[in-house]
Parts: sequence; structure tokens; C-alpha cells
Amino acid sequence: MGYKVAVVGATGNVGREMMNVLAEREFPADEVYAVASRRSLGTEVSFGDKTLKCHDIEQFDFSKVDFCLMSAGSSVAKEWGPKIAATGCIVIDNSSYWRYDQDVPLIVPEVNADAVAGYTKKNIIANPNCSTAQLVVALKPLHDAATIKRVVVATYQSVSGAGKEAMDELWQQTKGMYVPGAEVEAKKFTKQIAFNCIPHIDVFMEDGYTKEEWKMLAETKKILDPKIKLTATCVRVPVFVGHSEAVTIEFEKPISAEEARAILREAPGIMVVDKREPGGYVTPVEAAGEFATYVSRIREDATVENGLQLWIVSDNLLKGAALNTVQIAETIINRRLLPNAA
Repeated sequence: MGYKVAVVGATGNVGREMMNVLAEREFPADEVYAVASRRSLGTEVSFGDKTLKCHDIEQFDFSKVDFCLMSAGSSVAKEWGPKIAATGCIVIDNSSYWRYDQDVPLIVPEVNADAVAGYTKKNIIANPNCSTAQLVVALKPLHDAATIKRVVVATYQSVSGAGKEAMDELWQQTKGMYVPGAEVEAKKFTKQIAFNCIPHIDVFMEDGYTKEEWKMLAETKKILDPKIKLTATCVRVPVFVGHSEAVTIEFEKPISAEEARAILREAPGIMVVDKREPGGYVTPVEAAGEFATYVSRIREDATVENGLQLWIVSDNLLKGAALNTVQIAETIINRRLLPNAA
């Protein structure tokens, strides 16, 4: 039996990637509908070898679809998530709005697929922050092996995580460094992003951390283990697609770099590329467009007992958003968790 899927926010970066992932993974869908705001009515988006015209979210009948993959921001998720869920359609939301609701599962299928069954409380499932998703995929198998006590992470996050306007700003500023009269003004970001790094993603909180940094802490605890201590510094870098993370991990039990490398090679969703030679690691350029989360630079940290250091890279529009969302829907199907599943 085929399923019916609506992609809300189909004209955005992540929405378009959702369409691509559904097609590439041959998701068992009889119908896929592109849905967006009224101003995008009739806008065409690609789905495999087809072209779909966008429907207006206010007029669309969600009772006729099984899954709503939503990437339209927190305000849309707040207003429309419960409305859509009330029709019987399962909402898988990519915004931050539902992530911290105790009645909404926060899912990375490679990490906590069992928790997906809890979706029935509100008929809503949350997708984690892009930087959290790739992190916990790598942490999970190591946590199972040696129990993680503490994580220190510095992120190097691409501009696509801030949307199309952010990507346009990087492009315009980069051109502007060389083309007389071209635009170099910072609009989307607080400072110039071209040829620069900005240690500020999302709003500042009272303790000095940003909301993005807090998200990584709160989401890692909810998805993986509430006992894990985590501190993060999140940095925006002049890369179009692909988030990178330098991660230091402290374990309760001894674990060598060689053991960690072997564990990660067998872990779902992980690709280890770790040669101790020039170029023997993965950068965002290689990760862009790929489904895997890449781990490189695996080494022991001599400054703490039972410490390791890793370099983690992934396409933030895929594993950090679109791919993870589709994988959640696949998990529901494979586990026969739909109300009408045989």
C-alpha cells in the first residue's frame, strides 16, 4: 500500500530537500503534495522527474494524507501542527517549536527509534536541530560502549542553516569583495559573513550562551541521555552547505581511538574517513549532498581520563533536516505504527 505525503514549506531550502529525499529513497508514496503559504500558491517545485504545483495550506485537506513533513518555521508549526494532527495526519516537524514538549517525541532514528511510538499522544513528532542530529548519531554507539559523561563541542555551521537569504548574503558579500559596486552589507547576519566567522547563532540567553548552544544541550539530553553534560560554542562560517563539529568526549570507561574507530565503522548512518595523512578526513564540500554523517580525526585526549576527540561533518539540509524527517516516517511505516497498519 502506498502512502500520501504533504510537504509543508515545500518552497524553502529544507522543503525542496524533503522532496528530493522522498524521491531518491523511493519512499512508498502514492501521492506527494507540495504545500506552502498562499503567496506561493501555484509555485512549481520538483519531485523526482515530476513538477508539482504548491497548494495553499489554508485550503488543503490534510485528512487525505498520512504524513505531513513540515519545515515552515515555529510560528507555522505552533498554529498548524495541532490542526493538521487533529485530522489524523501524522506531523513530523522540523522547527524548534515542539522539540521540548514532553508529549512530543524528539527523534533521530539511528539513536532513539523506540521513542517514536510516543507520537500518538499529540500525533506530532519533532525533528532535532541540525547540529544536534549529526552529533548524536556519532555519540550513540560510543555512549553504548563506554558511557559518556561530558561533551565539549565547537560547531562550524554553514549559512544554509539560516535559510536562502543567508546563502544569498554570503554569495553577494563574496562577490562584493572583488566586484566594484557589489553589495557587501550585513543584513541577515550581525557581521560580515564572507571570509569571516561569527560566534553567534540564534539569540543570547541570560547565562551568556546562545539559544543554539542551549538547544544542543537540551536535545542531546532528551534524545540520548539526561545524565550527559554538554557545553557548546556555535559558530557560523562562510560555507554554503554542511555543518562541521570539533567534539571532545569524556567517558566513564576506558575507550581507545582504535576501539572507537571500529565501533563507529559498524554504526548506522556513520561513515568513518580517518587517515592520518593530508586529506585523510572529510570536509563540508565532500559531505554536501550525501546522506551519511562523516567522522574523522579520531584520537585520544591526553588531558582527561578516558577522553576522545572527533571531527564530525554532515549535510545539514539532509541528516540535519530533510533526511532525518523522511527516516522518521519510514520508521513509523516499518514498525507498523500507523493506526491502520495491518
